[in-house]
Amino acid sequence: MKIEKICLKNFKVFQDIEIKNIPDFCVVVGANGVGKSTLFDVFGFLKDCLTHNVTKALQSRGGFKEVVSRDHEKENIAIELQYRTEINNKDRLVTYILEIGNENNRPVIHHEILRYKRGEYGSPFHFLDFKNGKGYAINNEEDFDKTDEELKREEQHLESDILAVKGVGQFQRFIAANTFRQMIENWYVSDFHIEAARGSKDISGPSEHLSANGDNLQLFANELYENNREIFNVILGKMKKRVPGIGDISPESTTDGRLLLKFQDGSFKDPFIDKYVSDGTMKMFAYLVLLYDPRPHPLLCVEEPENQLYPQLMMELAEEFRAYAYRGGQVFVSTHSPDFLNALKLEELIWLAKRNGYASVYRAQDDEQLKAYMDEGDQMGYLWKHGFFRDVDP
Repeated sequence: MKIEKICLKNFKVFQDIEIKNIPDFCVVVGANGVGKSTLFDVFGFLKDCLTHNVTKALQSRGGFKEVVSRDHEKENIAIELQYRTEINNKDRLVTYILEIGNENNRPVIHHEILRYKRGEYGSPFHFLDFKNGKGYAINNEEDFDKTDEELKREEQHLESDILAVKGVGQFQRFIAANTFRQMIENWYVSDFHIEAARGSKDISGPSEHLSANGDNLQLFANELYENNREIFNVILGKMKKRVPGIGDISPESTTDGRLLLKFQDGSFKDPFIDKYVSDGTMKMFAYLVLLYDPRPHPLLCVEEPENQLYPQLMMELAEEFRAYAYRGGQVFVSTHSPDFLNALKLEELIWLAKRNGYASVYRAQDDEQLKAYMDEGDQMGYLWKHGFFRDVDP
């Protein structure tokens, strides 16, 4: 999956924006309060809507009135994603549209659409179309030899705050909806907390992927150690190069059936358990474990990875994120670090600025002045630090 375009209307500070030609590795910068976290929360919001329902997703963010843009409370919140994915062994450009309104102080899905072109020509066909809990999904969309009229529309009735891609997407006969549901379920929106990652963990906990807050770091590291030793050794090699003194890292079970991480410092005979390891060491190890997951997430969002890390590591970390994206998982990162930005290509950067209380979006590759500076050998971090980004003060 690769998201190519995002359109937002009345989602917090994004009253009406469109971001096109989104790269595999997309870095977002901007001053505090301009909407970087809000942009990433679009993905978290959709995932919460799928996991629970629209009501709970809104409630966890303060309710509809806190999510809808100021002075637009009577309008719908609208989210549109255009993405590429494989359906029936063919690359498809799919559009997903979600419009949420507020009726009698209750959120209602006014419209939900999933569409793509059946052939090379013609208009996109609606394979899922629901309004206020009623609609249809096509259950034989793989029959491309049939006309539009011959496709089978299966009528469905859902609660007005339940996503149709959640309801019908659980069935494989609805191919587009099922594919999109699985992609959302596998999105990774990081909420990493170092303290959550420390300490021994119940050995029976989840270990399929690193959790969003990192509280199963020991378990997932042990999964790699036991079943993907080659990958674990790659991670260990990179840690040795980037963290002074690191000689070895190993998961170790305790007598009460729990797991902890031990870090060997070359200067000492006995290893340290992760409780006594620096924040920067823990965070770098967690990022490497995440980025070398043998089953990459289709979408990865990480805010301000530079926190607790040495500035000298930023360019290498940016390269690791880019490599992850090239392996198949699209990456969104927000940052304030000039050192991280110095590793970027022009087309990988967008920035946000506020005008009249709402966010505007700019792409670095569309700015002729930035392009000229980069062509002359300047680096993105230097240009950001010295105020060459329009309408924003770093």
